[in-house]
Amino acid sequence: MWDERYATDEYVFGTEPAEFLRTRAALVRPGQRALVIADGEGRNSVFLAGLGLDVTAMDASAVAIDKARRLADDRGVTVDFRVADLLDWDWTSEAFDVVAGIFFQFLEPDERSEVFAGMCRTLRPGGRLLVHGYRPEQVAYGTGGGPRPELKYTEALLRAEFAELSIERLESYDTELVEGTGHVGRSALIDLIATKPAHG
Repeated sequence: MWDERYATDEYVFGTEPAEFLRTRAALVRPGQRALVIADGEGRNSVFLAGLGLDVTAMDASAVAIDKARRLADDRGVTVDFRVADLLDWDWTSEAFDVVAGIFFQFLEPDERSEVFAGMCRTLRPGGRLLVHGYRPEQVAYGTGGGPRPELKYTEALLRAEFAELSIERLESYDTELVEGTGHVGRSALIDLIATKPAHG
């Protein structure tokens, strides 16, 4: 499905990073190791690499990763791109300073919990988690994200799933998105920024 969706010369979600990530650039530092999951065509990983981070990005679609590599080449940055399924990903313990998950709302609830746990595990103590996606109200807008409200996020869900982290920001809001042709129009969004406590 994803290969078919990305099989176009256009970048479905555009080539610029999600506004959520762009406006949080001050939270990351050059030299940090970052993981971007379900990265699609590379707009978010390429942005972080452009800020000087050492970035690994993964997506299940080989077509999307090929486009991401082209985008990285065009921007003159290096990203370690991997074709991989989220449910088979090796969540190496304490490997990354930054883990970003942006609009990856295609997992069933039990699968989602497994991935959320992996995201926490692979963060280093003091590392920062960045999650951005849709709330259930998005279904009524119909401007992206599919028709299933149970795949969307609520503040209560994210607070419970990431209870082991220290939440810096958890915010629900509506805004207009223009991200390629895939995300266009009024959107019901939610942001989570959290850090992993130091040992002890």
